[in-house]
Amino acid sequence: MPLQKVSLKPGINREGTRYSTEGGYYDGDKIRFRQGLPEKIGGWLRISETTFEGVARSLHNWVTLGDQNLIGVGTHLKFYIENVGNYNDITPLRSTVTLSNPFTTTAGSAVVTVTDANGGYKNGDYVTFSNVSTVGGLDLNGEFNVSLTAVSAANTYTITADSAASSSATGGGASVSAAYQINVGNAFSTPITGWGAGTWGQGSWGFGVSSTTEVRFWSQSNFGEDLILGHRGGELFYWDATNGVETRAVLVSSRAGASDVPVVQNLILVSDISRFVFCFGTNEIGSTTLDPTLLRWSDQENAENWTPSATNQAGSLRLSRGTEIVAASQARQEVLVFTDSSLYSLQYVGAPAVWTANVVGENISISSQNAVGYANGVAYWMGKDKFYKYDGRTSPLKCDVRRYVFNDFNTEQYSQVFSGTNESFHEVWWFYCSSSATNIDRYVIYNYLEDIWYYGTLARTAWLDSGLRDNPLAATYDNNLVDHESGIDDNQGSSTAAITAYVESSEFDLDDGHKFMHVNRIIPDVSFDGSTATSPVVTMTLKPLRNSGSGIHSTPSLGGVNNATVTRTASSPVEVFTDQINVRVRGRQLSMRIESSAEGVTWQLGAPRLDMRPDGRR
Repeated sequence: MPLQKVSLKPGINREGTRYSTEGGYYDGDKIRFRQGLPEKIGGWLRISETTFEGVARSLHNWVTLGDQNLIGVGTHLKFYIENVGNYNDITPLRSTVTLSNPFTTTAGSAVVTVTDANGGYKNGDYVTFSNVSTVGGLDLNGEFNVSLTAVSAANTYTITADSAASSSATGGGASVSAAYQINVGNAFSTPITGWGAGTWGQGSWGFGVSSTTEVRFWSQSNFGEDLILGHRGGELFYWDATNGVETRAVLVSSRAGASDVPVVQNLILVSDISRFVFCFGTNEIGSTTLDPTLLRWSDQENAENWTPSATNQAGSLRLSRGTEIVAASQARQEVLVFTDSSLYSLQYVGAPAVWTANVVGENISISSQNAVGYANGVAYWMGKDKFYKYDGRTSPLKCDVRRYVFNDFNTEQYSQVFSGTNESFHEVWWFYCSSSATNIDRYVIYNYLEDIWYYGTLARTAWLDSGLRDNPLAATYDNNLVDHESGIDDNQGSSTAAITAYVESSEFDLDDGHKFMHVNRIIPDVSFDGSTATSPVVTMTLKPLRNSGSGIHSTPSLGGVNNATVTRTASSPVEVFTDQINVRVRGRQLSMRIESSAEGVTWQLGAPRLDMRPDGRR
């Protein structure tokens, strides 16, 4: 019979069985679809040999009037500004105090006890000492980590010096300066167990107990060439570009003209329209208590003045639907505000109301404050059991991998979910934790141009699209930033590693699916354009079946008796000049897999053809 062309629908579909999704693809990793054809995704390259401290959850890119292309990097430990590969620590200070002879050393030990009755520090905090005289043979000028242990005495903590003390002593000088950075946060959510955890105490007495410790999230927006920043549950800070990239951010409330600046907030955004600074989930004027449904905005073009009056446009709104504001995103002519049950459109109307909020979506969910991706005039976000979009109206997204994603999802780590766009390939990415992971290990992609889905495994913590830089940028767990779509290999570490990528089709009938067919030849259709290896190669595997079955591909059986077993797999290398592959397989249905695992290889699969003949019914 003539060669049969294998032409499959783009995208991965996991909503049915392998056979019910015939004519498409069922599984894959580190692949995308372009013009309907699967191909390996691009590689990544770290941008610098230097690293930052902590897990980065927030990235923001802008350019100063001095033409500095900067990235704000917020981690659970610190806040940095990246400039030409260097991470400048601009973490705000919580307090600066003067101590008298606070250090106690022990001969032969690098552990130093510090006495500070002012308190406010917690385990893991950073403190910088200056004006310190040598004590116990140690120079203790510099930055250290606060260490609190169960045996720490009241008003004391320990630090670890670079070397062991030469003697036991107490001292350091009568005017030691101790500059404490703001308290560190949590890298990921940790369930609270024991007395008081869970739903206990959620009545009027006790006001409820959180079941998890919160992840440290920063939000940041440029205010002209400067930066407004703050972490969830913290104060509002300002970084002035004219002072240089090595200057720390300061409290907005400490700046000239500051008035009624919020003392606590969950989310910050600077509007494109008339440049208002917004705080979502914040305190009322005169109060220090956070109201999770209250939003406030500063006067126009004034980040310091938050006092409403007849002569300015500062103001506030309390949203009525939902129990807290979760996320906010700047859209074309509006600010989108997501509560845990509704979506609001916040629009500028001028004095006296200034901003009004209209409900544009009800009975929705959203997984985290970073779960919204905005592309091509449409907002896309991951909910807690489905995906949504807002393009003037709110609607759920048809998702062919919904069951795959949400059936293997660590719901205790919803807050870690983050989204990012990759405009070059018309993609919105979401990164999340699988059910057995507490760190992000997976992603799912929606291609809005082709209306298809695909997914894979990758450990990232934040994402920034290529707007002011050449490539999309992502943060890694090894404390660095990497350029994505850069090369074709994994250059995240100090040496190059291969990226293993594969795509596997659903089961499809050979001929009519009734008779057995004998496949003896395949004409591959694989492009290796862009490969750097001298002899790029992929492996093509055919998996023929006696009868269709959805659960057999992970452990194929050679010649077994189960009706749903693979009869005989055939794997062959495909190189640049391979024009045909001779195989010997027999079955009623077939699935096909293509995979690469070598350095310097990238590929795109076209439409292979099979040479086969009828081979009976048994």
